[in-house]
Formats: sequence, C-alpha cells, structure tokens
Amino acid sequence: MRIVIQRVSRASVTIDGVEHSSIGPGMMVLVGVEKGDSDTDALWLADKTAALRIFNDDNGVMNLNINAADGRILAVSQFTLTASTRKGNRPSYIRAAAHPEATSLYDLYCDRLTQLTGHTTAKGVFGADMKVELINDGPVTIIIDSKLRE
Repeated sequence: MRIVIQRVSRASVTIDGVEHSSIGPGMMVLVGVEKGDSDTDALWLADKTAALRIFNDDNGVMNLNINAADGRILAVSQFTLTASTRKGNRPSYIRAAAHPEATSLYDLYCDRLTQLTGHTTAKGVFGADMKVELINDGPVTIIIDSKLRE
C-alpha cells in the first residue's frame, strides 16, 4: 500500500456536485492499494499515520501527532498511486488491487484510524468520480509505502 499524507487546514470530497465529507484542520490521506497488499500493510500504515508527528507544537516545531493536535482525517481511495510510468507516457495500473481486495484494505485502514484517533475517519466513496479540495498547510506532504516501511 502507498499513501500520500497532506497536513491541511481543511479538506473535502464532493461527488456529483454534493459535498460527501469534509474536515477542518488535520490530514488528507490518499490511499493506494496494490495486488499482494495485506491486512498487515493496512494496519501498519494506519498506526504510522496516527503516530506521525507533523503538527506544530507551541514552539512551532512539528512535534505533535493527529491526536495531540486534535485534528481529523479524511482518507480517499486513489488507485492512481499504484501507477507505473516505466514504459511510455501512459501510466499503467496493472499493480492496482482488484476492487474487492482494495475496498477491504481501504476500509480496514480507515477503521483502524478511527480506533486510534477516537474520531470517525471521513472518507470518499471507493471508485466514485470525486472532486477533492484541500488547503495544504505548510505545505506538508509525506509519502509512505508499506513495502518499503519508510
């Protein structure tokens, strides 16, 4: 699994012109699931996401995690994170997990974040044509890959 975390002032997902979910300050997370990913990947990424210290403390130092900053999380499925651009100019998505597997791992990731933060993780709709808006705070953007464990 591969995620992109952005520290945000606010973020929202709109589907068919209607706002589906939104958050104030916190994290907007794009979640990509590849073939062969497992529950272990989803749980490790959720634990890492919740523990990541990317919010400023009183001294302006990125020293606080999502709970200490009282932030919220919006997680959006993003199969294009699995793209391979090795050959040619048209990305290939052959590494993307099939819909049932990807949905299950995305849901597990979100459910674990809800457990760890005590707040419902806001979500997009898996497979929907979503319009995502955000104000990146910092900007702070972190990419984490469960296979690389970094």
